[in-house]
Amino acid sequence: MRRVRSADTRYLGTDHAVEQKMANADIVLRALVEMSRKLGQPERDLVILGEGNTSALCDDGTFWVKASGTELRTITADGFVRLRIDAVRALAERTTLSDEELKEALAAARVDTDSPRLPSVETVLHALALSDGGAKFVGHTHPVAVNALTCSTAMNEAALGRLFPDEIVVLGPAPAYVPYTDPGLPLARAVRERMRRYIAEWGVPPKTILLQNHGLIALGANPQEVDSITAMSVKTCRVLAGTYAFGGPHFLSAEAARRIHTRPDEAYRRRQLKLE
Repeated sequence: MRRVRSADTRYLGTDHAVEQKMANADIVLRALVEMSRKLGQPERDLVILGEGNTSALCDDGTFWVKASGTELRTITADGFVRLRIDAVRALAERTTLSDEELKEALAAARVDTDSPRLPSVETVLHALALSDGGAKFVGHTHPVAVNALTCSTAMNEAALGRLFPDEIVVLGPAPAYVPYTDPGLPLARAVRERMRRYIAEWGVPPKTILLQNHGLIALGANPQEVDSITAMSVKTCRVLAGTYAFGGPHFLSAEAARRIHTRPDEAYRRRQLKLE
């Protein structure tokens, strides 16, 4: 049996498939706990109290997501719920679900239906990000620097483009932006639609999704990429805020952004930085 690759935590052997998938779920959970606690460090100003939620995909059609009422800063393995991803994705197609019916449906999608933990209200969003969005790990946070942008009247203009090359290397060729939408199923559907339009335009899923008056979603191939995406998003918003003191942002052209995104040397840098 081959060793586990830390980048995606997948077993590639063929023997003892059930045991391997169980082991993979445990490995993914440990990586998710570590990533979540890093995102929750108070000095980073990404979340406070119960803000934010995280998730990660397993090899067996299930995923882990932060439980409702837990805190990223102090979360342990007990603070996550494991669900069947197809059952959760299917909820995005049901347009008549009440809040109570959604809660019951999510509880029924748990692998361990006897668990006292209930999944986050954003669980459907995470399932779509891990499937339609092609991510392996997802971090949804409310960074102070990012929310200063997403809560501003300049949001529509400020979400139009990229400012500097390293932003493109880490965050992709363009930002994705979702106008304010009620959390839960409506937001999950809005994010799915935005991901589909982004993929049609750029040929790849977005690395970041900015949510107006809400926060940031980072979609990564591994925990390090989620952390790097989040950190670069914070820097970008600080740079953007500074540009308004000097007359406003000067965005790179779409052609320049696409060129940087597809350069072989930048692809090499992304691999070295574990950004894919």
